[in-house]
Amino acid sequence: RYPFITYRSDTCTFIVYSYKYIHTDGRVSYPLCFIFSSPVGCKPEQQMMYAGSKNQLVSAAELTKVFETRNIDDLSEEWLINKLSFFR
Repeated sequence: RYPFITYRSDTCTFIVYSYKYIHTDGRVSYPLCFIFSSPVGCKPEQQMMYAGSKNQLVSAAELTKVFETRNIDDLSEEWLINKLSFFR
């Protein structure tokens, strides 16, 4: 879990995070990750507002590593590494 990320468990959140990723072959990269958190307890109106603006934000910022979670407690280094391993 990332203790420096401040959030409420009943609010949608956009997180942009630069992570030092060490590939299996030893290469190091610093991907800029976009994480959309939409916890189960969020108000439907808020979920629609965030979901509707997510694609525009991702496009405008030219982000390529885009992930979503419904459970903010899932956010951990292991979770992020698992998601990033798809991109190799």
